[in-house]
Amino acid sequence: MAAETPPVRTFPSFMTEGSLLFRRGEYGKALGCFNNALKLRAGDRDCLAARSKCYLRLGDTDNSLKDAEASLQNDKTFSKGLYQKAEALYTMGDFEFALVFYHRGYRLRPELHKFKLGIEKSQEAIINCIGAPSSVKLESKGNLCFVSKQAECKQKVQVKLAKNQKWTKNQKPGRNPKTERELLGELYADKAYLEKLLNDKDLMESSTQQGMKVKDLVLGGISYLESRSEFWQQQKPIYARVRERKLRQQRWTRDKKQKPLEVGTYVEKIMEDIDMLLSGDSPAESCKKAKRVLKKVQGWSEHELPNRKELIADLYSRIGKAQLEMGQMEAALQSHKRDLEFARQHDLPDAVSRALDNIGRVYASTRRFQPAIDTWEKRIPMVKSNLERTWLFHEIGRCYLELDKAKAAQTYGQKSLQAADEEGDAEWQLHALILVAQAQVRLKDYRPAILTFEKALDKATLLHDEAAQKAIVIALDEVSKSFMEQLSERGEDPTAQSLKEDCSGANTKVDSFEKDAEGEAGAGARRGR
Repeated sequence: MAAETPPVRTFPSFMTEGSLLFRRGEYGKALGCFNNALKLRAGDRDCLAARSKCYLRLGDTDNSLKDAEASLQNDKTFSKGLYQKAEALYTMGDFEFALVFYHRGYRLRPELHKFKLGIEKSQEAIINCIGAPSSVKLESKGNLCFVSKQAECKQKVQVKLAKNQKWTKNQKPGRNPKTERELLGELYADKAYLEKLLNDKDLMESSTQQGMKVKDLVLGGISYLESRSEFWQQQKPIYARVRERKLRQQRWTRDKKQKPLEVGTYVEKIMEDIDMLLSGDSPAESCKKAKRVLKKVQGWSEHELPNRKELIADLYSRIGKAQLEMGQMEAALQSHKRDLEFARQHDLPDAVSRALDNIGRVYASTRRFQPAIDTWEKRIPMVKSNLERTWLFHEIGRCYLELDKAKAAQTYGQKSLQAADEEGDAEWQLHALILVAQAQVRLKDYRPAILTFEKALDKATLLHDEAAQKAIVIALDEVSKSFMEQLSERGEDPTAQSLKEDCSGANTKVDSFEKDAEGEAGAGARRGR
């Protein structure tokens, strides 16, 4: 029986998978991929910057800042690290320091629009906090008697507090519910619900199936909402919000054409909240909010929201992703099918491609490999890049391998390899070679499998991927043993076959050496001219 070899995971494969998961909004899974990548190549600055971005989307600003600073350790001009450090500082409320690093990045890479946007939003946040310089007018008239009056008032207040003993140093006054409602918006109802749950003592003493205390989860949710409200208070205080609301009302009164822009801004923020809840291990809340927003968007007109159709399809997709995270596989499948149906009805090709991709993933996750293959094969004509094509062919080939259809798996592995060659991507060339070799092992074509694994080993060596090299060497050893057993069963002499292969390999190396020598001589002659 042929020995099955486990799939080899490399640093580039972890990076590629992590980037794809991040683009799909699955930040927790992407973080795991980047962690594994850093185990294989510690200190890689691109991976540190990518992990910093994941931490930031998950709300872990401290680790995001640490990774950003680590990526800048050897090169202070690394633009990705500068941008991530600025983003982390901005999210932490350190707008002045964030502005400094946005400026540094903009001086180094002025063609990157994101640095300019960062400068603008930091300046706006600082102005909202302390006011614009033009709004402060100093006058020299008057006297300083107000100073003494202020001191007297301060002494009276201190005496009154000491008398009543109402506050201690460690206490801080509760925020006005109206103010908190203004800051949290729709999340205020969620915070109120969590605070109400704290009164249920029996529930608070219980634990989840994973062993986590319900009380810890509730307190964690409340703490997160409080930290976000504090950040939003710093970024845009209440008085700035009131002023903005008045200005907005004036603009609406003056020109109603501004309404689509305001609705679009509101929807964009809500979509960010949905993504944040999903990435923060709150798929149920994310799904609930996405369904609420879907009802609102369906009630709006094309004039109010020009990209209404794209948004509805996108919300179906996000609902499906949240349901998949909750383990509701059939519900997720139905949501993605609604996304596909809606996209086809309204001629949204990008949404159709996305829906087919997600449907295939749900099928593959539930080990329904044939439906996954059928779905992904429909997506093949819609693929636009060689990189996406090599990934898609690889996944289809992997499904065929799971179904023990090794011939089809080999065919798609070769297609994946061809697309990777056209793209010039060595990492995916390695993945495709391994898939082809595994399919050849299943077909008991041991000689071609050995040759393919040797090519994969060369790629792993070129990529300096030690983990992949070790795994391929183990696989080669197992396939070689199976090959020897096959020769013995046929009555052939394994030793003679081995000597023949060695001679053939030696001749190949000599021919290769002679070709290299001829190439060097030709290059030298051209340089001499």
